[in-house]
Amino acid sequence: MDKIEIKEDCKVVDARNAMLNGSYFNDVAMTNVKIINANLSDLEIEGAQLGGAFIHNIGGPLEGHPAYDPNFKQRPVRFEDCNLNNSTFTDCNLAGVLITDCNLKGVSITDCNISGLIINGVNIEELLKAYRK
Repeated sequence: MDKIEIKEDCKVVDARNAMLNGSYFNDVAMTNVKIINANLSDLEIEGAQLGGAFIHNIGGPLEGHPAYDPNFKQRPVRFEDCNLNNSTFTDCNLAGVLITDCNLKGVSITDCNISGLIINGVNIEELLKAYRK
């Protein structure tokens, strides 16, 4: 496999049908980068500014895509020490997500399936049922 090094230079990389496994980016500006139909398994992003990022259609290929697999199970994704204030999550499957030691001040949850939602040992669905009585 050929290795390409770009140091202290300004380039636009157009990679299509390419295998970039093991690539390393350090102290780079990558604004307006689009990653489409990519396998980013085991991707690590550290110390990056993601303000304005739009992350969507994440998971396995949709039905109708040549790589669609009805038995596909997304491997867990881990967020640590992230500032996601004022972000939005819309139509996301967060089933089984563990949220620990996070600042949830001002969080709004609307029109969501909360069956089994537990906060500090309290079943929120049951709490809301009791509250509505």
